[in-house]
Amino acid sequence: MAAQGACLNHVSRESSDIKRLAQFYIEIFGFEKIEAPRFEFDVIWLKLAPSFYLHLIERDSTTKLPEGPWSATSAIADPKNLPRGHHVCFTISNFDSFVQKLKEKGIEVHERTQPDGKTKQAFFFDLDGNGLEVSSGAPAS
Repeated sequence: MAAQGACLNHVSRESSDIKRLAQFYIEIFGFEKIEAPRFEFDVIWLKLAPSFYLHLIERDSTTKLPEGPWSATSAIADPKNLPRGHHVCFTISNFDSFVQKLKEKGIEVHERTQPDGKTKQAFFFDLDGNGLEVSSGAPAS
């Protein structure tokens, strides 16, 4: 039997500098910092209204977990590869001005339009090399 009432709870990202990464998400997307439990490692929990949560977790250098695209054997540092790679997408209403803001901050962006000719997409990396997308269209259903 499939899970009932399932919905996305949160996305987590490891980082060697969670404060720096939190500031990126606060500044770029407007996340707000929320209270987080005390673990044996540092965490920062962020919320994007109305109900999207991002958990930033201090990287454990003793684990062998992948650290993101830039730590892979063959680095993927070009955002034009992200449409087929791991990424998190946010639908936004101010697509053009938002993408311009990214470019003004020196963030490399790959833009394209979906085959429907209506939905604009922009792909880029956060400060730790995690893939991100912003979209002008309605969330995929």
